[in-house]
Amino acid sequence: MPERRVTVVPEEGLHARPASVFVETANEYDTEVLVGPEDAADDDLVPASSMLAVTGLGAAGGDTLRLVAEGEDAEAALDALEDVLTTPEDELEG
Repeated sequence: MPERRVTVVPEEGLHARPASVFVETANEYDTEVLVGPEDAADDDLVPASSMLAVTGLGAAGGDTLRLVAEGEDAEAALDALEDVLTTPEDELEG
């Protein structure tokens, strides 16, 4: 199961707008993606496709998140989500 650790670049972290773009991106893939703090156990990861779950992480700029994906396009989903997390908020589309 592909996995990545990505540092959140938007200074305000995953608040409303970046979280919305992150969730929309996760929902573009058939892959199940789970996300949580970098040291989170598998059982503590939350669905990347859920706005409530993603904003509930309280991820701030500079935090490192763990992304785990399972599915046919898992690597593509991780690439896209990594792009969202490493793009400054003023450069995000969506």
